[in-house]
Amino acid sequence: MQTARDLLTPDALSMLQTIEATGSFAAAARELGLVPSTLTYRVRQIEDALDVLLYDRSSRQAKLTPAGAELLREGSRLLQEIDAVANRVKRVATGWESQLTLAVDTIISKATVMELCDAFFALAPPTRIRIREETLSGTLEALTSGQADIAIGVTPDGTHTATIHTKPLGQVQFVYAVAPHHPLANAPEPLPDELLQQHRAVAVADSVQRGGGLTFGLLTGQDVFTVPTMQAKIDAQLRGLGGGNVPECMAAPYLETGRLVAKKTERGQRQVTIAYAWRAGKGQHLGRALQWWLDKLESEATRSALLHHHRSL
Repeated sequence: MQTARDLLTPDALSMLQTIEATGSFAAAARELGLVPSTLTYRVRQIEDALDVLLYDRSSRQAKLTPAGAELLREGSRLLQEIDAVANRVKRVATGWESQLTLAVDTIISKATVMELCDAFFALAPPTRIRIREETLSGTLEALTSGQADIAIGVTPDGTHTATIHTKPLGQVQFVYAVAPHHPLANAPEPLPDELLQQHRAVAVADSVQRGGGLTFGLLTGQDVFTVPTMQAKIDAQLRGLGGGNVPECMAAPYLETGRLVAKKTERGQRQVTIAYAWRAGKGQHLGRALQWWLDKLESEATRSALLHHHRSL
């Protein structure tokens, strides 16, 4: 009799993923180019080896039992691990990573990131680039959780560990801004907290997956409109949907044309240090793709552009 180790192969785990994705044994069989009886037999072999039922046979759909759901979950993780091993082997052989993932905060210039990607792809490397858009502490979490290889737009406090390294990008000045038709636009300055509290604030949601995330400038009891990105925050404030602190470099075109009005507050302007971070263990050789990005970030002009050149693509 075949054991679980004999039957839980990558192909078998992929088969279970296909059944889940298609919703039925018949649809999965068509997807895999098998006759339904063959697919059913393979599933029963796995069930016999594990001595569990993976699917509820009383349902017409391929409904997983709790044991089946656990196998699918762990199987998906194992397949990812197999892919990761293959990627590491390729990197050892060529020096290039098969994929490099960048976590980029929404405060960072998208146009500059795209220009850097253009320059990278001009090398015709074997590395695929993936960009994750993150906000606030979610940008660093993507790196520390292993979902990204480099994070651009993090706050440097507490980020330096044995495997996480940071360097500064520069300073970002924030300004409190509202639309010219907003009630606070003509209010006498500096605006006190008591007055701000009476009006809706626009806030950017932290993309962190665990915990409550970070918030800045919100007052107790204040109505809050939460949006996913810094650009969405500016768009909301342009419409008069609320007020809030925004990067002066991103708001500058709207301040210059009068579509936003900068207001002084009793709290004063906030200046934030922004950094970039990457993962590298002690004595670990960096992949050629990561090293290329780190070399580019050594340029003062590149760092400044990432923070301040917010222009249309």
